[in-house]
Amino acid sequence: MPDQEPQDHGPVYVHEDEMDWETLRFPGQHSKMVLHPTPDDPTHPNAGFVRYEPGAHHPRHRHQFAQVWYVLEGEFRIGPRTVGPGTVVFHADPHFEEDLSTETGGLMFFVQYQGPTTGGRPIYDGRFNVAERKPLSEERLDI
Repeated sequence: MPDQEPQDHGPVYVHEDEMDWETLRFPGQHSKMVLHPTPDDPTHPNAGFVRYEPGAHHPRHRHQFAQVWYVLEGEFRIGPRTVGPGTVVFHADPHFEEDLSTETGGLMFFVQYQGPTTGGRPIYDGRFNVAERKPLSEERLDI
């Protein structure tokens, strides 16, 4: 049986205006994930925008995948640091994502991708596109 070459994939183009804002699992957060894993293409990252309302927050939680954030607007308290526009935040795999809060509200661009060392994959369904948020006490915080 001959070796098969991997199939070349062309670029994917998506404009943020083609997407609707979706409810994200944490309070005051909404997303437009312009790319996300699907059964047809599980290798896609979660990549897109997260908008935070003033007062939005999330608790410290763990992930097996890796991610990069780019702050576009607003000021965020992430763990002990305060960051603003132009800040890049990198989370290797595995990692703890520190408590995050914002008094101003803001906007970030996210890329979450399969962890190179853990193999952990980002999760889209039921995390970014929730119909209704669960109380934080019911959220699983170790994915």
